[in-house]
Amino acid sequence: MAIISRPDSFNHADNVAVRGTDLVLAQNEKLLSPSDMKFLVEKNLADDWYSEDLYGYSALLLKEDIQIPEGFTLCPIRRFFWENEEKSFIAARAKSLLAQRKMYRFCPTCGKKLEDDKTESALYCPECRIKFFPRIEPATITLISRGDEILLARGKRGTYRKFACISGFVEQGENLEECVRREVKEETNLEVKNIRYMGSTAWPFPDQLMLEFTAEYAGGELKIQEDELEEARWFKRDQLPDMDQLPQAGSSAFNLIFGRREK
Repeated sequence: MAIISRPDSFNHADNVAVRGTDLVLAQNEKLLSPSDMKFLVEKNLADDWYSEDLYGYSALLLKEDIQIPEGFTLCPIRRFFWENEEKSFIAARAKSLLAQRKMYRFCPTCGKKLEDDKTESALYCPECRIKFFPRIEPATITLISRGDEILLARGKRGTYRKFACISGFVEQGENLEECVRREVKEETNLEVKNIRYMGSTAWPFPDQLMLEFTAEYAGGELKIQEDELEEARWFKRDQLPDMDQLPQAGSSAFNLIFGRREK
């Protein structure tokens, strides 16, 4: 089903507005109404917008430097995922597609401006006649156990520097279990066994699919990859770091450490 980029297509009950890593919600912390979306566009606060009838929602990307108008509120997308599981699919999809539409506006071959495809959720180059579908980058994230201990690590890069699990992107030519083994070996020098798939979480920062695993320690001396990790330590399950040092609810690392919620 095609994506439609017109303000007059805001006719769905669920409408997602994004600014940076936050959702813009109505004052009652609900997703926006069609009139809310039209108001934001008419006030020249948006960079991009679209509707996707197949999934029954519209999405809007706000300019990052604008002040949120009175009557609206900001909600971190991670918190929204945890508190609104039934709406997390469209929120994650909107966040990812808006980010990709912002990044890929022109054909990488001929430089012509891309258009909405008329039949599918893709961008289309009218010159090359090529469709560009939304990309998804799969990554594994693994909780390693050793008896009653689990291994948690803090990354060196970025602002999210909490104790979490070992993760990394899947490389061409390898399967998921091979990715788990490689990432664990590269980042911690450890070997693992009994790799078990536990679930997955869409993580649109900007376009990841986190594939969650557990594994058991099989050997090796802990030695971190210093250009990737700040530290890695074994923790007993009843002696974990304080909650403000652990992943946020709704993340894959939180799911692995504390278990997924029953739906």
